[in-house]
Amino acid sequence: MAGHSRWAKVKTFKGAIDAKRGRIFAKLGREISIAVKIAGSDPDMNPRLRMALLRGRAANMPTDNVERAIHKGAGTGEGATYEDLAYETYGPHGVALLVELSTDNRNRTAAEIRSLLTKNGGSIATPGAVTRLFQRKGQMIVPRDAAGEDQLMELALEAGAEDFKAEPEGFEILTDPAHFEAVHRQIEAKGIRCAVAEVTWLPTVLVPVAEPKAVLRLIDLLEEHDDVKDVYSNAEFPEAA
Repeated sequence: MAGHSRWAKVKTFKGAIDAKRGRIFAKLGREISIAVKIAGSDPDMNPRLRMALLRGRAANMPTDNVERAIHKGAGTGEGATYEDLAYETYGPHGVALLVELSTDNRNRTAAEIRSLLTKNGGSIATPGAVTRLFQRKGQMIVPRDAAGEDQLMELALEAGAEDFKAEPEGFEILTDPAHFEAVHRQIEAKGIRCAVAEVTWLPTVLVPVAEPKAVLRLIDLLEEHDDVKDVYSNAEFPEAA
């Protein structure tokens, strides 16, 4: 996530799909395979897999790619053992970056991430210094032409959502992470498709960045690393960025 604006996030994500489709599909495929290996191939019984499939659908990931990733995760044999990590880091201008990874070699990944940070104006933060600037939330973003405001707000709040925001571009629904699945299922059951549907980290403290080039470069480099799943930032960029 290269900027805080929820609507910029949707546009940036779609643009990144066009420009970096192969790499994004590879990362999504890897996450699907890991999820299947850990908890099986039934998304109803595997929340991590369901989340990965949702992201694959949002990215228009081909069905063949999804099926290959599921079969790979369900395959027999030893294979690599992955662990999930989160690095708390700072970027240029004091921007906080929370980096989530899945790796089969913690030491290699740590060295590579430290090198990326050091060469691009970043650093490792002390434990807790970055996570305290974010909150874990379920987030759904619905385009304005996908649903009526009153209908969607009533549906979301009755299903257990914490907050509903209407903006010119569309609607944002926030939930407790534990209630995300229930709320999302209720919305999809009414035929309403979300542009974004995920459990994410949202910043509670924003850092305005007037010159975003260095921050965006570091975020891009981190996101390009094979082991990195997501990068969350509390940077607030100008609209032109």
